[in-house]
Amino acid sequence: MALKIAIIKERKNPPDKRVVFSPEKCQEVISQFPEVQFKVESSDIRVFPDSAYREKGIEVTEDVSDCDVMLGVKEVPVSALIPNKKYFFFSHTIKKQPYNRSLLQAILEKNIELLDHETIVEENGHRLIGFGRYAGLVGAYNGLRALGIRDGLFELPKVEHLSDLDAVKAELDKIQIPNIKIVLTGRGKVAYGAKEILDHLQIPEVSIDEYLTKQFDNAVYCFIDVMDYNKRIDGQPGDKREFFKDPSGYESDFMRFAKATDMLITGHFYGDGAPYFFTREDARQSDFKINMVADVSCDIDGPIASTIRASTIAEPFYGYDPKTEKEVAFDAPGAITVMAVDNLPCELPKDASEGFGDMFMEHVIPAFFNGDKDGILLRAKITEGGQLTPRFAYLQNYVDGK
Repeated sequence: MALKIAIIKERKNPPDKRVVFSPEKCQEVISQFPEVQFKVESSDIRVFPDSAYREKGIEVTEDVSDCDVMLGVKEVPVSALIPNKKYFFFSHTIKKQPYNRSLLQAILEKNIELLDHETIVEENGHRLIGFGRYAGLVGAYNGLRALGIRDGLFELPKVEHLSDLDAVKAELDKIQIPNIKIVLTGRGKVAYGAKEILDHLQIPEVSIDEYLTKQFDNAVYCFIDVMDYNKRIDGQPGDKREFFKDPSGYESDFMRFAKATDMLITGHFYGDGAPYFFTREDARQSDFKINMVADVSCDIDGPIASTIRASTIAEPFYGYDPKTEKEVAFDAPGAITVMAVDNLPCELPKDASEGFGDMFMEHVIPAFFNGDKDGILLRAKITEGGQLTPRFAYLQNYVDGK
């Protein structure tokens, strides 16, 4: 059976240049699955121009309404939704985000099958696709860029002015990182993306014990996971799985790092109810040493007290004054410099799109032709037949506006 897939135009503002499939990847899909036909909705903002798709023999058109599956990246405006179709995009609804309630309501009204990129997971809940690696790469680079500008050490160009990841790494080859201590949190794609930047710079990774007790003559970093910066309140050994299930018996153990760290790069996932890394009160302590935060995780007014708002690609840095708890200039004396851009992969649209397409082709496309034997589509589906699927029935109150 033929499967008609539309690559839809991104309509969200600010414009997003990313796409699920590059022209090359479309060709690759067709060669592996000849039943697939692609149509590309004409777009003047996509990182790959319409002409690049046409050169690969893929139809570019203004009207994709005859396709079965609509592939996008960001939320589709309600006015652009075509009834009775299958849509893939990041809907930002599964955490009951208030700003997208009307979008989910419209999807149900229009009898649309919504499969969210975020809900494409293995049986154990592990996400199979995403832009995390690129968020980590760009976030770490931006943090170092802020450091260079603030301290008058070096000038790195903005990532959005560079062609690809190779160009980003070439810029890093020109700089010298001062003798600072960096802590990197997390163990997912975001954290490993940031780690790629630190490793490219050949900054040595040291153990927790060395990091907390030794002085170094050069920059070093320490890569910490959830059981390194949280501890059980009763003093018993912590357990990661238990923590993720119910963090209420835990408290933060992050201050031991904050006393030894100049720069924090966050790549962690923060779950509801987990202890904060550091509070506003903590940040005021005289032995709190962190003065630069590249907050890739970017939870506002949450676990990282200095992240009081998201920043933008245009204005990526701001300062947080621990004494007044107010925003100040990013280079103000005594301030913690914050980089908290919440759409980092947009700065590297070509690499991010290519990486995303690799994962989507590997994990999702086969499911259309193998009877969804691994349950990929079944687990990812939020709506069907004008109803929430059983897996996402918890969203009913949200949909009802309660």
